[in-house]
Amino acid sequence: MELVTVDIGGTHARFAIATSKADGSITMDEPVTLHTEDHASFQTAWEDYRAQKGGSLPDKVAIAIAGPVGGEVIRFTNNPWIIRPALIPAKLGCADYVLVNDFEAVAHAVARAGEDEFLHLTGPESPLKPTGRLSVMGPGTGLGVAHLYREPDGTYRVSATEGGHIDFAPLDPIEDAILARLRKRHTRVSVERVVSGPAIVDIYATLAALEGRAVKEQDDVAIWTAGMEGTDSLAAAAIDRFCLSLGAVAGDLALAQGGFAGVVIAGGLGYRLRDHLPRSGFAERFRAKGRFENLMAGIPVKLITHPQPGLFGAAAAFIQQYGD
Repeated sequence: MELVTVDIGGTHARFAIATSKADGSITMDEPVTLHTEDHASFQTAWEDYRAQKGGSLPDKVAIAIAGPVGGEVIRFTNNPWIIRPALIPAKLGCADYVLVNDFEAVAHAVARAGEDEFLHLTGPESPLKPTGRLSVMGPGTGLGVAHLYREPDGTYRVSATEGGHIDFAPLDPIEDAILARLRKRHTRVSVERVVSGPAIVDIYATLAALEGRAVKEQDDVAIWTAGMEGTDSLAAAAIDRFCLSLGAVAGDLALAQGGFAGVVIAGGLGYRLRDHLPRSGFAERFRAKGRFENLMAGIPVKLITHPQPGLFGAAAAFIQQYGD
Protein backbone atom coordinates (compact mmCIF):
# COMPACT_ATOMS: atom_id res chain seq x y z
CA MET A 1 0.00 0.00 0.00
CA GLU A 2 1.24 3.48 -0.87
CA LEU A 3 0.19 6.73 0.74
CA VAL A 4 1.29 10.35 0.91
CA THR A 5 2.60 11.26 4.33
CA VAL A 6 2.86 14.92 5.32
CA ASP A 7 4.39 16.67 8.34
CA ILE A 8 3.41 20.34 8.67
CA GLY A 9 5.23 22.46 11.21
CA GLY A 10 5.48 26.16 11.82
CA THR A 11 8.31 26.66 9.32
CA HIS A 12 8.31 23.67 6.98
CA ALA A 13 5.89 21.25 5.33
CA ARG A 14 7.48 17.92 4.49
CA PHE A 15 6.03 15.40 2.03
CA ALA A 16 6.95 11.81 1.15
CA ILE A 17 5.48 8.67 -0.37
CA ALA A 18 5.29 5.89 2.25
CA THR A 19 4.95 2.20 1.44
CA SER A 20 3.57 -0.35 3.88
CA LYS A 21 5.11 -3.77 3.24
CA ALA A 22 3.77 -7.25 3.96
CA ASP A 23 6.15 -7.72 6.90
CA GLY A 24 4.69 -4.63 8.61
CA SER A 25 7.62 -2.36 7.85
CA ILE A 26 7.22 1.15 6.46
CA THR A 27 9.58 2.66 3.92
CA MET A 28 9.60 6.17 2.49
CA ASP A 29 11.08 7.82 -0.56
CA GLU A 30 13.22 10.94 -0.29
CA PRO A 31 11.17 13.65 1.45
CA VAL A 32 10.44 17.00 -0.18
CA THR A 33 10.59 20.02 2.14
CA LEU A 34 8.65 23.19 1.37
CA HIS A 35 8.67 26.46 3.32
CA THR A 36 5.24 27.31 4.69
CA GLU A 37 5.87 31.03 4.14
CA ASP A 38 6.32 30.37 0.41
CA HIS A 39 2.78 29.02 0.00
CA ALA A 40 -0.57 30.68 0.61
CA SER A 41 -2.20 27.47 1.86
CA PHE A 42 -1.72 23.78 2.40
CA GLN A 43 -3.54 23.11 -0.86
CA THR A 44 -1.10 25.20 -2.91
CA ALA A 45 1.83 23.45 -1.18
CA TRP A 46 0.19 20.10 -1.99
CA GLU A 47 -0.17 21.13 -5.64
CA ASP A 48 3.50 22.13 -5.72
CA TYR A 49 4.52 18.73 -4.33
CA ARG A 50 2.19 16.91 -6.74
CA ALA A 51 3.77 18.73 -9.67
CA GLN A 52 7.23 17.75 -8.42
CA LYS A 53 6.08 14.10 -8.36
CA GLY A 54 4.94 14.18 -11.97
CA GLY A 55 1.33 15.29 -11.52
CA SER A 56 -0.21 12.34 -9.65
CA LEU A 57 -0.14 11.00 -6.09
CA PRO A 58 -1.58 8.03 -4.15
CA ASP A 59 -5.18 8.54 -2.99
CA LYS A 60 -4.39 7.87 0.68
CA VAL A 61 -3.03 10.67 2.88
CA ALA A 62 -1.64 10.94 6.42
CA ILE A 63 -1.15 14.47 7.72
CA ALA A 64 0.67 15.47 10.91
CA ILE A 65 -0.13 18.98 12.09
CA ALA A 66 1.72 21.26 14.52
CA GLY A 67 -1.25 22.14 16.71
CA PRO A 68 -4.57 20.81 17.96
CA VAL A 69 -6.46 18.53 15.58
CA GLY A 70 -10.25 18.67 15.64
CA GLY A 71 -13.25 20.78 14.76
CA GLU A 72 -14.50 22.06 11.44
CA VAL A 73 -11.47 24.31 10.93
CA ILE A 74 -7.93 23.45 12.00
CA ARG A 75 -5.69 26.43 12.67
CA PHE A 76 -1.98 25.97 13.04
CA THR A 77 -0.23 27.15 16.19
CA ASN A 78 2.81 28.65 14.45
CA ASN A 79 1.83 29.31 10.85
CA PRO A 80 -1.18 31.02 9.19
CA TRP A 81 -2.56 28.06 7.22
CA ILE A 82 -5.93 26.49 7.93
CA ILE A 83 -7.34 23.08 7.00
CA ARG A 84 -11.02 22.15 6.74
CA PRO A 85 -11.06 18.36 7.22
CA ALA A 86 -14.41 17.87 5.49
CA LEU A 87 -12.94 19.31 2.28
CA ILE A 88 -9.74 17.23 2.24
CA PRO A 89 -11.05 14.47 -0.10
CA ALA A 90 -12.28 16.98 -2.68
CA LYS A 91 -9.33 19.38 -2.49
CA LEU A 92 -6.58 16.75 -2.41
CA GLY A 93 -8.29 14.08 -4.48
CA CYS A 94 -7.90 11.37 -1.84
CA ALA A 95 -10.13 8.49 -0.77
CA ASP A 96 -8.87 8.01 2.81
CA TYR A 97 -7.03 10.34 5.16
CA VAL A 98 -5.82 10.62 8.73
CA LEU A 99 -5.10 13.84 10.64
CA VAL A 100 -2.88 13.66 13.71
CA ASN A 101 -1.06 16.14 15.92
CA ASP A 102 2.60 16.34 14.93
CA PHE A 103 3.85 14.88 18.19
CA GLU A 104 1.14 12.26 18.15
CA ALA A 105 2.81 11.22 14.89
CA VAL A 106 6.25 11.28 16.54
CA ALA A 107 4.93 9.01 19.30
CA HIS A 108 3.76 6.55 16.61
CA ALA A 109 7.31 6.67 15.24
CA VAL A 110 8.74 5.97 18.70
CA ALA A 111 6.42 2.96 19.02
CA ARG A 112 7.65 1.46 15.74
CA ALA A 113 11.31 2.48 15.62
CA GLY A 114 14.04 -0.07 16.25
CA GLU A 115 16.45 0.07 19.20
CA ASP A 116 19.21 1.20 16.85
CA GLU A 117 17.25 4.41 16.15
CA PHE A 118 17.62 5.75 19.70
CA LEU A 119 20.58 7.53 21.25
CA HIS A 120 21.02 7.27 25.03
CA LEU A 121 20.97 10.58 26.94
CA THR A 122 20.62 9.77 30.64
CA GLY A 123 19.20 7.24 33.07
CA PRO A 124 19.75 3.47 32.82
CA GLU A 125 21.65 2.49 29.67
CA SER A 126 18.96 0.02 28.66
CA PRO A 127 16.26 0.02 25.96
CA LEU A 128 12.99 1.81 26.52
CA LYS A 129 10.69 -0.42 28.54
CA PRO A 130 8.45 -2.63 26.37
CA THR A 131 5.30 -1.89 28.39
CA GLY A 132 3.95 1.13 30.24
CA ARG A 133 3.78 4.84 29.53
CA LEU A 134 6.43 6.88 27.72
CA SER A 135 6.62 10.66 27.38
CA VAL A 136 7.60 12.07 23.99
CA MET A 137 8.61 15.69 23.53
CA GLY A 138 10.71 17.87 21.31
CA PRO A 139 11.64 21.49 20.67
CA GLY A 140 11.24 22.99 17.22
CA THR A 141 9.36 26.10 16.15
CA GLY A 142 7.24 25.26 19.21
CA LEU A 143 7.42 22.52 21.85
CA GLY A 144 5.60 19.30 20.96
CA VAL A 145 4.43 16.83 23.60
CA ALA A 146 2.64 13.47 23.44
CA HIS A 147 2.53 10.23 25.37
CA LEU A 148 2.64 6.62 24.34
CA TYR A 149 1.25 3.61 26.22
CA ARG A 150 2.57 0.16 25.32
CA GLU A 151 0.32 -2.78 26.13
CA PRO A 152 1.70 -6.18 27.21
CA ASP A 153 0.31 -7.75 24.01
CA GLY A 154 2.50 -5.52 21.84
CA THR A 155 -0.20 -3.06 20.80
CA TYR A 156 0.06 0.59 21.72
CA ARG A 157 -2.00 3.74 22.18
CA VAL A 158 -0.93 7.33 21.53
CA SER A 159 -2.41 10.53 22.92
CA ALA A 160 -1.70 14.03 21.68
CA THR A 161 -1.29 16.77 24.27
CA GLU A 162 -0.57 20.48 24.40
CA GLY A 163 1.98 20.03 27.16
CA GLY A 164 4.23 22.63 25.58
CA HIS A 165 1.86 25.30 26.84
CA ILE A 166 2.08 24.58 30.57
CA ASP A 167 3.48 27.40 32.72
CA PHE A 168 7.22 27.97 32.80
CA ALA A 169 8.71 27.56 36.29
CA PRO A 170 12.13 29.24 36.73
CA LEU A 171 14.59 27.39 38.96
CA ASP A 172 17.41 29.91 39.44
CA PRO A 173 18.09 33.68 39.18
CA ILE A 174 19.02 33.48 35.50
CA GLU A 175 15.73 31.84 34.65
CA ASP A 176 14.01 34.47 36.83
CA ALA A 177 15.58 37.07 34.53
CA ILE A 178 14.47 35.19 31.40
CA LEU A 179 10.92 35.07 32.77
CA ALA A 180 10.98 38.78 33.61
CA ARG A 181 12.05 39.61 30.05
CA LEU A 182 9.33 37.43 28.54
CA ARG A 183 6.67 38.87 30.83
CA LYS A 184 7.15 42.26 29.23
CA ARG A 185 5.53 40.77 26.11
CA HIS A 186 3.43 37.90 27.43
CA THR A 187 1.07 38.01 30.39
CA ARG A 188 1.45 34.25 30.71
CA VAL A 189 4.75 32.57 29.87
CA SER A 190 4.56 28.93 28.79
CA VAL A 191 7.48 26.51 28.62
CA GLU A 192 7.37 26.84 24.83
CA ARG A 193 8.59 30.43 25.22
CA VAL A 194 11.81 29.09 26.76
CA VAL A 195 12.19 25.60 25.29
CA SER A 196 11.81 26.01 21.52
CA GLY A 197 14.05 27.09 18.68
CA PRO A 198 13.03 30.78 18.60
CA ALA A 199 13.41 31.00 22.40
CA ILE A 200 17.19 31.17 22.09
CA VAL A 201 16.83 34.84 21.09
CA ASP A 202 15.39 35.79 24.50
CA ILE A 203 17.81 33.56 26.37
CA TYR A 204 20.74 35.16 24.54
CA ALA A 205 19.45 38.71 25.13
CA THR A 206 18.90 37.99 28.84
CA LEU A 207 22.44 36.70 29.30
CA ALA A 208 23.80 39.73 27.47
CA ALA A 209 21.82 42.08 29.73
CA LEU A 210 23.04 40.29 32.88
CA GLU A 211 26.64 40.90 31.76
CA GLY A 212 25.92 44.46 30.62
CA ARG A 213 26.89 43.61 27.06
CA ALA A 214 25.64 45.47 24.02
CA VAL A 215 25.03 42.81 21.35
CA LYS A 216 23.69 43.17 17.86
CA GLU A 217 20.20 41.89 17.15
CA GLN A 218 20.28 38.40 15.61
CA ASP A 219 17.67 35.84 14.66
CA ASP A 220 17.48 32.42 16.26
CA VAL A 221 19.23 30.65 13.37
CA ALA A 222 22.30 32.90 13.68
CA ILE A 223 22.50 32.39 17.46
CA TRP A 224 22.11 28.60 17.23
CA THR A 225 24.75 28.45 14.50
CA ALA A 226 27.26 30.62 16.38
CA GLY A 227 26.71 28.69 19.59
CA MET A 228 27.01 25.26 17.99
CA GLU A 229 30.12 26.27 16.03
CA GLY A 230 31.73 27.87 19.09
CA THR A 231 32.26 31.25 17.43
CA ASP A 232 30.29 33.18 20.08
CA SER A 233 30.78 32.28 23.75
CA LEU A 234 27.56 34.03 24.78
CA ALA A 235 25.59 32.03 22.20
CA ALA A 236 27.24 28.86 23.53
CA ALA A 237 26.18 29.85 27.06
CA ALA A 238 22.64 30.41 25.79
CA ILE A 239 22.60 26.87 24.38
CA ASP A 240 23.81 25.50 27.72
CA ARG A 241 21.01 27.40 29.43
CA PHE A 242 18.51 26.03 26.90
CA CYS A 243 19.63 22.46 27.67
CA LEU A 244 19.14 23.05 31.39
CA SER A 245 15.58 24.21 30.82
CA LEU A 246 14.89 21.35 28.42
CA GLY A 247 16.01 18.85 31.06
CA ALA A 248 13.79 20.43 33.71
CA VAL A 249 10.75 20.49 31.42
CA ALA A 250 11.32 16.89 30.28
CA GLY A 251 11.39 15.78 33.91
CA ASP A 252 8.24 17.74 34.75
CA LEU A 253 6.39 16.16 31.83
CA ALA A 254 7.50 12.66 32.83
CA LEU A 255 6.14 13.26 36.33
CA ALA A 256 2.88 14.72 35.05
CA GLN A 257 2.26 11.99 32.47
CA GLY A 258 3.66 9.05 34.41
CA GLY A 259 6.25 8.50 31.70
CA PHE A 260 8.26 6.15 33.87
CA ALA A 261 8.87 3.59 31.09
CA GLY A 262 10.96 6.17 29.29
CA VAL A 263 11.26 9.67 27.89
CA VAL A 264 12.08 10.36 24.25
CA ILE A 265 13.38 13.66 22.88
CA ALA A 266 12.54 14.24 19.23
CA GLY A 267 12.50 16.98 16.62
CA GLY A 268 15.12 18.51 14.37
CA LEU A 269 16.53 20.75 17.08
CA GLY A 270 16.79 17.87 19.51
CA TYR A 271 18.73 15.92 16.90
CA ARG A 272 21.09 18.86 16.32
CA LEU A 273 21.79 18.88 20.07
CA ARG A 274 22.50 15.13 20.20
CA ASP A 275 26.20 15.59 21.03
CA HIS A 276 25.63 18.56 23.32
CA LEU A 277 22.83 17.21 25.54
CA PRO A 278 24.76 14.35 27.19
CA ARG A 279 27.53 16.70 28.35
CA SER A 280 25.25 19.59 29.35
CA GLY A 281 23.26 19.99 32.55
CA PHE A 282 20.25 18.29 30.93
CA ALA A 283 20.57 15.08 32.97
CA GLU A 284 21.01 16.83 36.33
CA ARG A 285 17.97 19.05 35.73
CA PHE A 286 15.92 16.05 34.58
CA ARG A 287 16.63 14.23 37.85
CA ALA A 288 16.37 17.24 40.16
CA LYS A 289 12.79 16.65 41.38
CA GLY A 290 13.32 16.69 45.14
CA ARG A 291 11.85 13.61 46.82
CA PHE A 292 11.44 11.95 43.41
CA GLU A 293 15.10 12.17 42.39
CA ASN A 294 15.63 8.41 42.72
CA LEU A 295 12.54 7.73 40.64
CA MET A 296 13.74 10.10 37.92
CA ALA A 297 17.22 8.55 37.90
CA GLY A 298 15.62 5.21 36.97
CA ILE A 299 13.93 6.52 33.80
CA PRO A 300 15.77 5.86 30.51
CA VAL A 301 15.91 9.02 28.42
CA LYS A 302 16.60 8.66 24.70
CA LEU A 303 16.85 10.76 21.57
CA ILE A 304 15.14 9.33 18.50
CA THR A 305 17.53 9.49 15.55
CA HIS A 306 15.09 8.57 12.77
CA PRO A 307 15.61 11.32 10.17
CA GLN A 308 11.86 11.98 9.64
CA PRO A 309 9.87 10.75 12.66
CA GLY A 310 6.89 12.99 11.85
CA LEU A 311 6.49 11.59 8.34
CA PHE A 312 7.19 8.03 9.45
CA GLY A 313 4.80 8.34 12.40
CA ALA A 314 1.98 9.89 10.36
CA ALA A 315 2.17 6.90 8.00
CA ALA A 316 2.13 4.55 11.01
CA ALA A 317 -0.97 6.32 12.35
CA PHE A 318 -2.73 5.82 9.01
CA ILE A 319 -1.86 2.11 9.01
CA GLN A 320 -3.03 1.71 12.59
CA GLN A 321 -6.41 3.19 11.65
CA TYR A 322 -6.98 1.59 8.24
CA GLY A 323 -4.72 -1.46 8.35
CA ASP A 324 -2.41 -2.58 5.56
